[in-house]
Amino acid sequence: MSGVYAARRSLYDEEHEEFRSTVRAFVDKYAKPNAERWQAEGKVDRWLFQEAGNAGVLGFNIPEEHGGGGSRDFRFNAIFAEELARHPVSDGMAGIGLSNDIVIPYFTDLTDDEQKARWLPGIARGDLIVAVAMTEPGTGSDLAGIRTSAVRDGDHYVVNGSKVFISNGQNADLVVTAVRTGEDPHKGLSLLVVEADTPGFGRGRNLEKIGLHAQDTSELFFDDVRVPVENLLGAEGTGFAGLMRNLSQERLSIAVGAIASTEGVLERTLEYVTGRKAFGRPIGSFQNTRFQLAEMVTAARVSRVYIDDLIARHTNGEVTAAEAAGAKYWTTEQLVDVVGRCLQLHGGYGYMLEYRIAQDYLDSRITTIYGGTTEIMKEIVGRDLGL
Repeated sequence: MSGVYAARRSLYDEEHEEFRSTVRAFVDKYAKPNAERWQAEGKVDRWLFQEAGNAGVLGFNIPEEHGGGGSRDFRFNAIFAEELARHPVSDGMAGIGLSNDIVIPYFTDLTDDEQKARWLPGIARGDLIVAVAMTEPGTGSDLAGIRTSAVRDGDHYVVNGSKVFISNGQNADLVVTAVRTGEDPHKGLSLLVVEADTPGFGRGRNLEKIGLHAQDTSELFFDDVRVPVENLLGAEGTGFAGLMRNLSQERLSIAVGAIASTEGVLERTLEYVTGRKAFGRPIGSFQNTRFQLAEMVTAARVSRVYIDDLIARHTNGEVTAAEAAGAKYWTTEQLVDVVGRCLQLHGGYGYMLEYRIAQDYLDSRITTIYGGTTEIMKEIVGRDLGL
């Protein structure tokens, strides 16, 4: 790490570093021996979530009375993302980070007491795996374009439609589903928790992706699915606000993972160019290599200070939607650039999947797309400037 970090970070306390050790041990124990099989099968075993619950790395933001760790300190989320980003074979663990950062907040922040008691203990134990379903075949970043319908029928909503690109979709037991309950583009959206054993709910194929092969990504189908009214999150028509409330943390989480991934790529590339020789000397001794790495490491150090500041401020609830959007687009575009340049420094070996840089090249590309594309992120930042 000394090659990338200019100075000791002051963001974390002793308890955070103890948690880092717990996460690192958990990833080491389960990722390496199972990674190849998970990638071949396109998803992780369900027991991984239960082991994560036992280890305290899942649901640490769930209140203690419901079986969680009771911490709302986002720095713990950041540590989990950092450790996953630097581990050689950890893409299968991404579903746990997704649960902690993106999905569980719907269950802690938008539920009533009865819903908390019904769902949170199982989520904290890893018995109930969660997902959020927003994207539809004809609707990407435009949430106002959601067409999956939910029509009130007595004590139930009848849901019809489909979703696509849903992470944890193959394993999920509870799916927070964005549905249309009215015609207004925004006030007509609601959030329903669909239980996977409900008749009419179906999982499509586990989609084949360029990278992140161990993280399941699915199509979901709703055919006259009768969902109890008590599974509504918040009031009817508040779905858009609920989605927007959690998007800032989702985007900041992606940014945290992106800068950690960038640092990991740079650390491994520094090690490679030090050991690899060409024309009788290490390729790191050539001026082009030194200049390339000097540029990338300096840019990463600047981004690290930027992201650490946002992590600290988000813990206090101070990060705006525009700041999260800017952080997401900046760090993910930087990651894609760094991975491409570092692959070039690996030469022909960089194109071989036995080298981690090749997998980084495949896995990193999605980061500028999921959670909101770079173009949408720039639009959010631009509008915040009054343009």
